[in-house]
Amino acid sequence: MTETPEAHASSPWRHLSANAWTLRSDGFRVNTGLVVGEERALVIDTGSGPIQAAAILDAVRLVTDLPLVAVNTHAHFDHFFGNAYFAGHGVEEIWATGRGAEVMAEDGISQRHHVAEIEPAMADGDGGHTSILPANKLVDGAPVDLDLGKTSVTLFHLGRGHTDHDLLVGAGNVLFTGDLVEEGADPGFDDSFPADWIRTLGKMAALDDLYDVFVPGHGDPVGVDFVITQLNKMRSAVRVTKVAMDEASVDMTKAIPILPYGPEQSRALLTRLRTLAHWKWLEHQSS
Repeated sequence: MTETPEAHASSPWRHLSANAWTLRSDGFRVNTGLVVGEERALVIDTGSGPIQAAAILDAVRLVTDLPLVAVNTHAHFDHFFGNAYFAGHGVEEIWATGRGAEVMAEDGISQRHHVAEIEPAMADGDGGHTSILPANKLVDGAPVDLDLGKTSVTLFHLGRGHTDHDLLVGAGNVLFTGDLVEEGADPGFDDSFPADWIRTLGKMAALDDLYDVFVPGHGDPVGVDFVITQLNKMRSAVRVTKVAMDEASVDMTKAIPILPYGPEQSRALLTRLRTLAHWKWLEHQSS
């Protein structure tokens, strides 16, 4: 059975193309993607724990009862903490980059506290489907094409950005970008690579001959013009912050009011660039 979500008056799905939809979850408002073929369907990002994953799976089953495959765009809690629930309900393949799977295994436990308010059992690691389950199918190097049955999706990594392992999912004219693109809020810089992120967004924008709908990790779907605007804003912010870093006598926090982001993410960008500069200095010293 495959139905159009529009057939259900209360459907939470947003239609993107003939066989692709997106669903915005409560809490962290992550966009979960769904691509339906004739033999199986693909779920893109599994949510922040078993409660959210159950709601996602229920919504998926409004559309199709086909076997499912899952993808994690990156290893942040709100995008992969639902893996154990999906695995417990028959999903055998969960895809991510190799590095993404490593980060899930290494840092998953330390991220549990983020979901305490909306997924208390997941935060405590106590209850069904609350284990940290890394992806088990890996994209390393070359893109991977998944055949869903007369529908193919492409999983690929363009470079570092929001993390060092962001995975993109292309389905027809739709590109699911994970948190490489953020609509309605500032980008998250905590474990980002800002200079690389700018270049990765440039590569993404150059794919506008293939994709004209870009689905961010959070927020509404956008076009390539939005991607270019985010790129230019980030380039300006990085330039201003690096100038402040180069002027050793200047308090770097004075750059915060002139950055094009809110205070919290401006501080995160400043801190991240300073950390990366320190790493680079240590590598130089040891070489």
